[in-house]
Amino acid sequence: MQLVEFKLNGKSVSCDVAAKETLVDTIREKFMLTGTKRSCGTGDCGTCTVLVDGRAVRSCTYLTCMAAGRDVVTIEGLASENGELHPMQQAFIDTGAIQCGYCTPGMVLTSLGLLSENPNPTLEDVKVALSGNLCRCTGYVKIFEAVLLAADRMKK
Repeated sequence: MQLVEFKLNGKSVSCDVAAKETLVDTIREKFMLTGTKRSCGTGDCGTCTVLVDGRAVRSCTYLTCMAAGRDVVTIEGLASENGELHPMQQAFIDTGAIQCGYCTPGMVLTSLGLLSENPNPTLEDVKVALSGNLCRCTGYVKIFEAVLLAADRMKK
């Protein structure tokens, strides 16, 4: 076991972790933040995506010890303290991009990772960025619309 210290949704945290413990397990089991979903366990579906220093990472293949000294953001860390949703979350609601909701946290955080690198994405940019995020409920059109709407709103 080793002690790992990092920021989680803006707050300094620390925990003892095994060398092979993944960030998804730490987030869900040690910090009880269940918005980060575990699905494939191999980094293929995008459901477990979180932001680490602003970059989208698959937390099922990212070891917790790699988060030492970093800033980790989960879906729970996006809304403001007064409960106002992040523009990306609101755009998903406004466009009807949410079906069952299981993939939504990963979609939202992957999309924010894209916008941190490219604040003016094209539809093709969005499609490429989300190509590794699987959703069984939608045809992705509403999700793509949500990302483009959020990008527009976040510019203002």
